[in-house]
Amino acid sequence: MKPFYSQLIAFCGRYDDFGYEQGEQLKRTQLYKHHEQRRKRSRLRYDVDIQVVKEQMDLYCKGLFDELRGLAEGLQWPLDEVIHEYSGYQQDWEGSGCSILTGNGYFARNYDYHPKTYEGRLVLFQPKDGYASIGPSQRIIGRTDGMNEHGLCIGYNFVNRIHPEDGFICCLLTRMVLETCKTTSEAVLLLKKLPHRHSFNYVVFDAEGTSKIIEGSPRGVIVKEGVACTNHFTEIAQENRRHLSNSQERLDDLKSRQAYILDELEAFHLLNDSYGPIFSHGYKQWTGTIHTACYSPESLTLHFGLGGDTVPSVISLRDWLNGRTALPNRVYGELNTDAAIPYMDDPSF
Repeated sequence: MKPFYSQLIAFCGRYDDFGYEQGEQLKRTQLYKHHEQRRKRSRLRYDVDIQVVKEQMDLYCKGLFDELRGLAEGLQWPLDEVIHEYSGYQQDWEGSGCSILTGNGYFARNYDYHPKTYEGRLVLFQPKDGYASIGPSQRIIGRTDGMNEHGLCIGYNFVNRIHPEDGFICCLLTRMVLETCKTTSEAVLLLKKLPHRHSFNYVVFDAEGTSKIIEGSPRGVIVKEGVACTNHFTEIAQENRRHLSNSQERLDDLKSRQAYILDELEAFHLLNDSYGPIFSHGYKQWTGTIHTACYSPESLTLHFGLGGDTVPSVISLRDWLNGRTALPNRVYGELNTDAAIPYMDDPSF
């Protein structure tokens, strides 16, 4: 078993100041060394039009481009390289797993991916112009999942990366929803408008208990009812990969158990039980469970655990916003893998 952790990062203020702060912090980490190596490769794989990124971000979530400017200043990188690496526009995405279940006041989610992609950053951010949110980061400014101050929750599940088109990747779409939408209906409207780079399921759940699944691809967006979601489309079946048995099995397990889950803690343990039907040990296949997050819109709390069989850390977004709590510096866990974790291990590992 390999010990690892997530660092808690909390910031209130302007987007550009937050970007600068993140850049300054990132430069002092092992993660930065990995990102320096990665950008040498990624520059050869795709191009990004800075003006298009700015226009799209200004249209849907204006502060994000300011955050990129601040990040460039903090990292002391050219702006075009920061946009290329972190804007989430026209970037590649490998296959992954992930499972989501919503129910009586909870939104529970397993984030399943390869450990070498994990950033180990759990971010609480109160922008000057936008909604406060909590969630783990991906590509620094993106979010793997999250909940905002209005109790709106969102997470994504990978479906396919064939035939990508110009657009934002999943973690940036998630961030835009969190900072600009109050309800499930608003999130649905935004996800219909935004340009999608790849094919993903997005599950949104709000304080009223309204749950929707959005099948989003570069070629169309379909909205459907549902409380459980894994890694395939049911409405846009032509976008699916060929091998769907594991995704369908997890979906059936989630649906069959949902009626018996009474609260967020039970939902957390259903997904986090390493011997259970939902947790995944497929780290070498890019589908191992890295974190379990269970958000509670009514109380604005997050039950968060790294790896399997954990006692979740409970973090209150509401208490943080009201200045009533001191956040832990880190959340700790273990993974059953020997893979390098970029913010802990040297790039030569």
